Parts: sequence; C-alpha cells; structure tokens
Amino acid sequence: MILIYGRLDDPPLARTVEALAEAGATYVMIEQTALDREDLRIEIGSHGVRGSLIVAGQHVPLDCVHSVFARPLELPQRWWNPSRAAGARLLHEQLVEWLDVAPALVVNRPRAMQPNGSKPLQIQLIGAAGFLVPETLVTSDAAEARAFWRHHGRVVYKSASGVRSIVQELDEHAAMKLSRLAALPAQFQELVPGVDVRVHVVGERTFAAEIAGRGIDYRYSARQGGEATLSATELPLDLASRCVALSRQMELPLSGIDLRRRPDGAYVCLEVNPMPAYTYFETHTGLPISRALSELLMAGQGEPSEVMDGTSHRKSNATCWEDSGLPAASRSGRI
Repeated sequence: MILIYGRLDDPPLARTVEALAEAGATYVMIEQTALDREDLRIEIGSHGVRGSLIVAGQHVPLDCVHSVFARPLELPQRWWNPSRAAGARLLHEQLVEWLDVAPALVVNRPRAMQPNGSKPLQIQLIGAAGFLVPETLVTSDAAEARAFWRHHGRVVYKSASGVRSIVQELDEHAAMKLSRLAALPAQFQELVPGVDVRVHVVGERTFAAEIAGRGIDYRYSARQGGEATLSATELPLDLASRCVALSRQMELPLSGIDLRRRPDGAYVCLEVNPMPAYTYFETHTGLPISRALSELLMAGQGEPSEVMDGTSHRKSNATCWEDSGLPAASRSGRI
C-alpha cells in the first residue's frame, strides 16, 4: 500500500497522485487540510514501531504501508477550534517523526532534508562526493565579501539557509548594502559561466533538462530579462551515475540536482533540492518524471516488511485491505 501525505493543491503531489491512478496503483491519501479528522496510533516496543492510521474513520495498519510519497507543506490556518488545530499539529508532528523510522520506502525522509537547511553544509557534501563546486564564502564581514568579489571579478550571492532566495550577482548597487551582513550572514560564490542543467534523480534513473534563459537565476528569468526555455537533454553516463550516487548518499530517492555546464564541457554542481517541484520541468520538456516516480513507489510495494518477534515477513495488499476494513471502492484510490 502506498501512502501519500501532503496537499492536493501542490502540483508535484497532485501529479504523482494522477500518475498512480493512471497506473492503477493502490494508495491512501492523507490531506493536510483534513488532519483534524484523522488520527495516528503508534506503539514502540521490542517489536519495533507499530500502529495504525485512522483515515476517513478506517484503520490502515502501518505494517501495510510499503512506500510513502510525502511533501508536507505549512499547515493551513483553517481550524477555528483550538483543540482541533492542536490535534492537527500533533498528528503532523507524529507523521513526520514516523517517516524517519518507517520500514518502508519514503520519498523523502525528513532527516534527509536537513542538509538543505544549511547551504554551506550541503556544498561540502557535494564536493566530498566528487563534484566540482563553486568557490564559496559565507560571511558576515563586508570587507571579506568585497575582497572575495575583487578576487573573482564576478560573484553571486544568496541565502545561506534553506529559505528560498533569488540568486543575484553582486554589483555596485548591491555592494552598498553589504553592511547589513553584520546582522545576517550570506553565501557568496564565484559566478560559474555556462548552461544550467537540472537533473531529477528518481531511484536509479535520471531525467535531465537544459535551461536556456537570461538572468542569473533561471527560476526568475521573467524578472531578470526574459523567459527561460527548457529542453530534455542526455547526460554523459558517468555524470548520470554520479548524480544517482550523490542522491543515494544523501538518502534522497527523489532529488533535483542543479548543474552548470561550463564552456570547457565540465559540470559544476550548485546545489541539491530534496523536495523538487518537478512538474515545471516535466510540463516544459515531456520528461516522464511522474511516471518514473509512480513506478518507484509501486516497486516499493514489493518490499514490505513487518518486524514481529525479531523476524520479518511480507503482507500482501489483499491481506492489508482485509485488515484495514477499507471499502473495496477505496482500494485503488484515495479515501
């Protein structure tokens, strides 16, 4: 059984649900907007972590969850009843904690997201994995930032945290604000010339898109002088293998890896997105990312394990549905 957790107004999650439905997959959907109506019961003991989800009034044994696609966003502010709001927050926290220890394929575990909260840490992990990375400075010292700028000639800057920010080039106008670094450090990097390539890793597969556009940050090309144009491209086999290895090393069954191909043909890795909004790239290139993701989740169903009395064994989907008591109409879709 596949568990989906997130919000259907989130395009990547909605497209994944569509792909699962198209494939006739069995899944259960927990909408973040409905958390005040659901429940989770967990037992922790010598047998490990066991319990059940209560979805739409029905029990779904956690032992039957073989794979999970989770894209938790901020909880909605729609619950007027304080106790129901508190219950929804508690359930969310419990689900997130369970995802880190669940004996299932989880795309992606919350703990694997943590390096993205520190860009300096992430760039070190990328470099340690054998990728070329831009020379980087994280500082709260304006003089140090200016010296770095003088040394490289062209430099970009962005947030050092996981908070999304627009990558911009440091120029004279921006340099007038460097005194603000004393209150909040930022990350500076040498500007790497070349063409942007986004690689989505889905399990052992890679899907690459080349981005042509004006501006420093293609995500905001419209603000920086023109629209970006995307096209599917092929990666060199060794590079594709390294992208898969990097994603695996970071415990990310799904990742979005941002590369830049320099004029000399070498690839520089800029960062790894552990929660990529892949639908933007799929829509503009036709790359079958959602289908690959649905296939990965369905393949995870073939490796269920239930730890009981120190032994592992598998439960079939039919047995799981019988245990859950869910109606037959719910067995190949959301409830």
